[in-house]
Amino acid sequence: MDMDLSPKLANKLYGGAGGSYHAWSPDELPMLRQGNIGAGKLFLSKNGLALPRYSDSAKVAYVLQGSGVAGIVLPEKEEKVLEIKTGDTIALPFGVITWWYNKDDTELQVLFLGDTKTAHKAGSFTDFFLTGSNGIFTGFSTEFVCRAWDVDEATAKSLVGNQKDNGIIKVDAGAKMPEPNKDHRNGMALNCLEAPLDVDINGGGRVVVLNTKNLPLVGEVGLGADLVRLDGNAMCSPGFSCDSALQVTYIVRGSGRAQVVGVDGKRVLETTVKGGDLFIVPRFFVVSKIADNEGLEWFSIISTPNPIFTHMAGRTSAWKALSPEVLQASFNVTPEVEKTFRSKRMNSEIFFAPSK
Repeated sequence: MDMDLSPKLANKLYGGAGGSYHAWSPDELPMLRQGNIGAGKLFLSKNGLALPRYSDSAKVAYVLQGSGVAGIVLPEKEEKVLEIKTGDTIALPFGVITWWYNKDDTELQVLFLGDTKTAHKAGSFTDFFLTGSNGIFTGFSTEFVCRAWDVDEATAKSLVGNQKDNGIIKVDAGAKMPEPNKDHRNGMALNCLEAPLDVDINGGGRVVVLNTKNLPLVGEVGLGADLVRLDGNAMCSPGFSCDSALQVTYIVRGSGRAQVVGVDGKRVLETTVKGGDLFIVPRFFVVSKIADNEGLEWFSIISTPNPIFTHMAGRTSAWKALSPEVLQASFNVTPEVEKTFRSKRMNSEIFFAPSK
């Protein structure tokens, strides 16, 4: 089973003074197409506005850096205007309309990972813009615009002719933009850096898992997600998704080593991962990571809203559940060796701190 699992960086698709949009290509990362997963990244400079759009895919958005404002319109609902900041995760169901704005000096960076089974192209998002030089207004004739929106010809020509930029614009510094509503965050966003930890291992690492309990909209998206922060030189236990879920991982910051083992016990990936990399672990393949000195942080989506994982090392290891006699026979070792093997990592969960 030959497959290219090596990490890849995103490529710029468009942009200007207000910012840029980058995406990972399924031609360069074939597992995107095979797994029906899309991945993109938005960069907004000060006063940058990502124009209103909807997509052919359900997504999870994660704010990598900065702060700003997001506008979200669920089908047949009123607009929600949210203040967003680093660590925020937002579930974006199929058909939702969004816009994104940065009012601060720090660049706003937002990661998008999603399911492309409804998309025009497997492994890629296609955005449909409401405004801009490639917005829906530009495709209709003046007659259709006049009749659909009940405006005169001069207004129709102004609406179409004044839209010069594609996808992202830079708003005038003095322009008034919508103010966020604190109540609009409820049920719409969860900050992974402030949420209760699902796992917290001293010297090892921390995990926040997003599921239908803490962010119900992920149920509509059909994806789960987690943020993992691994301490310097710590290790994440080898594990696999036991419910046939595909895991797509973006390295937020830091660096480390990753190994993936697949069919017939073959190591299908051994690589160094660093901030900005995206890589995919196929269904049922076992993955493990060891952080470098500065630690390793990653954000993943899993292709089910409530994923289940089996870990192969640590207190909850699947090995610990097997009968000693079975392990002795399977490994072809003495009872003493099996006892030594079983006695290790009895107090460790899924992260292992470096040896002192």
